[in-house]
Amino acid sequence: MKQTINSSFTLLLALALGFTACSSEKSLETSTETTETVQEESSSFGGLALYTVRDSMASNPKATLQAVADAGYAYVEAANYADGKFYGMTPTEFSSYLQSLGLTAKSAHMGMVNMENADQLIADVKAAGIEYFVIPVPPMGMFTFGPEGMGMKGTPEELVTIMNTLGEKCANAGIKLLYHNHDFEFKAMEDGTIIEDLLLEKCDPKFVNFQMDLFWVTKAGVDPLTYFEKYPGRFIAWHVKDMNAEGNFAPVGTGTIDFKKILAEKEKSGMEFYLVEQDNTFGLDPMEAIKISHSGLEEIGFK
Repeated sequence: MKQTINSSFTLLLALALGFTACSSEKSLETSTETTETVQEESSSFGGLALYTVRDSMASNPKATLQAVADAGYAYVEAANYADGKFYGMTPTEFSSYLQSLGLTAKSAHMGMVNMENADQLIADVKAAGIEYFVIPVPPMGMFTFGPEGMGMKGTPEELVTIMNTLGEKCANAGIKLLYHNHDFEFKAMEDGTIIEDLLLEKCDPKFVNFQMDLFWVTKAGVDPLTYFEKYPGRFIAWHVKDMNAEGNFAPVGTGTIDFKKILAEKEKSGMEFYLVEQDNTFGLDPMEAIKISHSGLEEIGFK
């Protein structure tokens, strides 16, 4: 009888040890899988302005967003909003679908804003989990475009008032307002006024900051570092696109802009996030262009 009890105890002990070993192995496997998943997720970096792939976003937004995630991007900037929806999706649907791909929306270009719809647009941007409401050009009919290029009607002072008003509305809603530049804001007007300078000086930094488009600053013949030095901490976001020898848009890392020099001053600029954007890819498939740009980001040192 004693021998039987001892045998049973030995068997139970062996089973227990075996179960513990299996549990440990499973725990180790789970830990390894989790580590691998985290490493895989962390390999994504940088953002993409979806304006770059606007045509495919218009025809098949979900497949395009999947391709953006597959290209290694971690976040995006929306550039389409109509009838309360982003790319045909309600704010919560848009946010949920991005999350399912491991993406987030950091910002949204909301050029259609006016004083009548501002509250609704701001509410929808917030509902989509988007932190930055971006004004891409002077809003409310102020922006002009013609044979002589881009410009603005009205006065810079009027633009300052609009930006401060919208910025305060955004702040009250718990999101942040940025102004995105092109080249004309850096060129002196007839009276010598430089629109970007006036915005930086007269817009309340509690309510209004800036998204610097590095291509357009360069196109205007201005060194971004000059503005980082003069107005530190105001350039929360960057649009990163390169310039080829002809002065046209090019994938990041294939052109003439010295991004390494600019990136070295990111702390002074105030940059918190950046987005690849290429307004025109000149015959190159936009999806291929964003892959080239993502490789360029990594080589330059953007992470």
